[in-house]
Amino acid sequence: MTCNRMKQQLRNLVDRKVLLERMQTSEECRTTISFYQYAHILNPAFFRDYLFSHWDEMDVMGRTYVAYEGINAQISVPTRRFEDFKSHLYSISFLSGIRLNYSVDEGKSFFKLTIKVREKIVADGLNDEAFDVCDTGVHLNATSFNELTTKDDTILIDMRNHYESEVGHFKGAITPDADTFREEIQLVENMLQGQKDRNIVMYCTGGIRCEKASAWLKHKGFPNVHQLDGGIIEYTRQVREKGLENRFIGKNFVFDERLAERISDEVIAQCHQCGASCDDHTNCSNVSCNLLFIQCPSCAEKHEGTCGERCHEIIGMPEVDQRKLRKGKKNSARIFNKGRLRLRARDENDA
Repeated sequence: MTCNRMKQQLRNLVDRKVLLERMQTSEECRTTISFYQYAHILNPAFFRDYLFSHWDEMDVMGRTYVAYEGINAQISVPTRRFEDFKSHLYSISFLSGIRLNYSVDEGKSFFKLTIKVREKIVADGLNDEAFDVCDTGVHLNATSFNELTTKDDTILIDMRNHYESEVGHFKGAITPDADTFREEIQLVENMLQGQKDRNIVMYCTGGIRCEKASAWLKHKGFPNVHQLDGGIIEYTRQVREKGLENRFIGKNFVFDERLAERISDEVIAQCHQCGASCDDHTNCSNVSCNLLFIQCPSCAEKHEGTCGERCHEIIGMPEVDQRKLRKGKKNSARIFNKGRLRLRARDENDA
């Protein structure tokens, strides 16, 4: 077998529309999980190909980033193959016994397998050779988190992007109006100047961002840094399993086809078009726009899933004219920032 043919087998070559239809019509039970591990990977490209060859054979779907600093994975595994998958995963030395975060709501999460080599598994903009990402803050379980975050000398910070915290966050949390993690980590460091004697508690979706943030603050001389172990996903599991008080309100935004998991019944966001109570994210139905925004059912019907008049006008054009407008343009990944009343491009490493 030639090298080129081997390479082709390590990429997904099926059309996106075909894969989406397969996902929607499939009745196979799947288990959605996430995990991450900071580690020193000497050859990320080789490791990436190794994972793809094994996971593709097991019909794993999802998105995974591999870098010299470790691995970050959000994937969906056929339930019937899950034990096989775990056995393979745990056979990798630095992933042996790693905790897996199980999704709160199953749903149909991913439709293809993507594994990419990145400079970092979380884009942070940090450039300090003395920084040790493995020297992290104290990990808190759900019980300890609830206890510490109700104390007066504790500062609780949401380390996710603004569009995530807009639909759900912990009670009393500071939710910085940040577009990316690299922006937020600098905002948080500046915000905390003069407060090194306070208890700092951070959280994110699954733990990977607050783990890097807690290590960075320790590196900068903050002695009392804590993080929610396993993030919102693991917290929710423990709360439901142990009957603890749930201090998270709203939805947990997720980076897959579901877009969110319902954690509590409260709806804390509003439709970006009419202001009605709503916390459902969607992408503009004009594919050349693809804006991520919050839209209520009434506005979805009125605007046919588009974000505004121009996009509504475009989707009414013949398909041939729409293709002409899209010609030469890359697929958009924009996000509406209500706090700043502007749009921005989304970095796929933000998750």
